Amino acid sequence: MITQGIRTPGPTTATSAVLATPPAAPADAAAYFAARLAFHTDVADVHAALAAGAADFVVVDSRSTGAWDQGHVPGAVHLPTARIPQDAAGVLDPAVPVVVYCWGPGCDGATRAALALARLGYRVKEMLGGIEYWIREGYEVATWQGTERRPADPLTAPVGAEDCGC
Repeated sequence: MITQGIRTPGPTTATSAVLATPPAAPADAAAYFAARLAFHTDVADVHAALAAGAADFVVVDSRSTGAWDQGHVPGAVHLPTARIPQDAAGVLDPAVPVVVYCWGPGCDGATRAALALARLGYRVKEMLGGIEYWIREGYEVATWQGTERRPADPLTAPVGAEDCGC
């Protein structure tokens, strides 16, 4: 049924697949989403913080040297996941939180790196989207040849606005 342009469930509306499993109670949802934000951040927030000169975290690129050379977040530390147990103490301050990234949402590399760092006692967040979304949102990357920036992908970044407003 549609009332004043708003769709409301009619008396014979069947339960959708969306609500086949009902939403969590508000208190449970609040706890879940608060916990999720404790484990994740996104490329827009990392970029904004770095652009503002934030020094309260360090960004770690957990990819291979070849991937790092293709382009990485400017100012990031290169620490491939396999090298974390041997090298983390030499390049990271345990008092400074770490934001780790890998290729993108189709890759668990950042999750593996975050787990390895957490097991060593580091406070860590995973940057959702990885370098893929960093690049797709039009942020500059550093390479051995200098820096470069590609146009933002309008499917992942706001067009004509500084941020998405969320």
